[in-house]
Amino acid sequence: MTKEEMANLIEQSAELGAQKALRDIGFSEDKDLLSDVSELRSLLDSWRSAKRTVGKTIVQALTTLFLAALMAGAYFNFTDKQ
Repeated sequence: MTKEEMANLIEQSAELGAQKALRDIGFSEDKDLLSDVSELRSLLDSWRSAKRTVGKTIVQALTTLFLAALMAGAYFNFTDKQ
């Protein structure tokens, strides 16, 4: 068997395996498969963006609270000495 024949056999096997995998999960005859996958990717990107935004907001709020507590402590410490 030549390298070309082996490459063709591997390619055909991979293609048949991919088709079987899609058929097993119910995507074999779905004409909207490409748009569904695109929509799922978009949803996943939105979820990741939302997680990142929530994380940044929490860090910002904690930092603001910490700085406000420092300022309040400094204010009360300064006013008590006068």
